[in-house]
Amino acid sequence: MAGEILDNKGRGEAGWHWPAIHPEGRKFGLIAVAVSLVFLVLLDWGIIGWPLMLLSVGVFAFFRDPERVVPQGESAIVAPADGLVTQIEDTEPPLEMQIDDGSGYPGLPAGQVTRISIFMTVFDVHINRTPVGGTVRRVVYIPGKFMSAELDKASAENERQHILIERSDGLRLGFTQIAGLVARRIVPFVKPGDIVAKGQRVGLIRFGSRVDVYLPAGTDPKVMIGQTIIAGETVLAEIGERGLIEGISQ
Repeated sequence: MAGEILDNKGRGEAGWHWPAIHPEGRKFGLIAVAVSLVFLVLLDWGIIGWPLMLLSVGVFAFFRDPERVVPQGESAIVAPADGLVTQIEDTEPPLEMQIDDGSGYPGLPAGQVTRISIFMTVFDVHINRTPVGGTVRRVVYIPGKFMSAELDKASAENERQHILIERSDGLRLGFTQIAGLVARRIVPFVKPGDIVAKGQRVGLIRFGSRVDVYLPAGTDPKVMIGQTIIAGETVLAEIGERGLIEGISQ
């Protein structure tokens, strides 16, 4: 059951099962199945129908929505997306997250912070989750291009959506959903004023994309470029903790 409180004392049963399919994707999967059945049953064109049936399975798999065990430490910032860490660099947060938007709530402070970029292929889970719990202060959609999400300039030129979360202690953290070559729709699940728990689902991007996370000032990442991470489970950073980490490529 989604949201059920679990412990580590042996509750539950072991065994693989197909993850739930998010409602946003069920209609696309059913449409693909219906089209494949037309070719298989009505037209008897198996050469087209069977590949379409395989495509239907792929569509359902794309919108899979597995449960995640979210770290509950107060200082932990968790990954908002499944995928590969492709960039870690110091930069200014997007202007849309800094300027006064008339809401009465401040944006992110100006100054250099660390940005972690997570690239999602079409094979990754595309449900995005909030890195911290708190109140949604901004959801800013910006139309743009559809260049490869792996490019650095995709952060400023591609279609994207900024989400700003404010914790109960006043700390603010922003992250950005970025469309890519194949992705053509960013779907939000939240709006300003919503209260979200850490690791809660906040949106998805259809068919390949990227998510950028802007760490608070004075916080260094605990992940490395080339690392594969899991939304809602991998700890990207601990708030206020500094220090270089090193890994071994294997």
